[in-house]
Amino acid sequence: MTVAGAERLRAELLELKTERRPKIIQAIAEARAHGDLKENAEYHAAREQQSFCEGRINEIEGKLADSEIIDIRSIEPTGRVIFGTTVTLLNLDTEAQVVYQIVGEDEADVKAGRISVASPIARAIMGKEIGDEIVVNAPAGEIEYEIEEVQHL
Repeated sequence: MTVAGAERLRAELLELKTERRPKIIQAIAEARAHGDLKENAEYHAAREQQSFCEGRINEIEGKLADSEIIDIRSIEPTGRVIFGTTVTLLNLDTEAQVVYQIVGEDEADVKAGRISVASPIARAIMGKEIGDEIVVNAPAGEIEYEIEEVQHL
């Protein structure tokens, strides 16, 4: 996991624990005050929200505990594509450039330019160097890229 990914998870965890959890507890207390819990839809909805919230808290805590956080800026640049690097690729057919950062599966967001280390493009470029040409098997067919730049951002 990258440093930025870990920070995003920590921020979400803090928000869940300090804002969302207390609101859910308050909603449960208010619903209990309405009386009969068997037919109280507000109570059941609040309990369901609590279950989802606690599940997400446990999931984030587990991910943070089990992951290795890699600060790519502390690794000496070699021109080789590794986890965390930001890679500029040139599509050899269309001459279009794309820029991707290779991140963990939980951090991936293609629209933001972050692709999972398990994605076809990342698997194809891992370990390659600037100037190497690669072929990616995409759903639309094979796409040829050249690695133009590898940055440690």
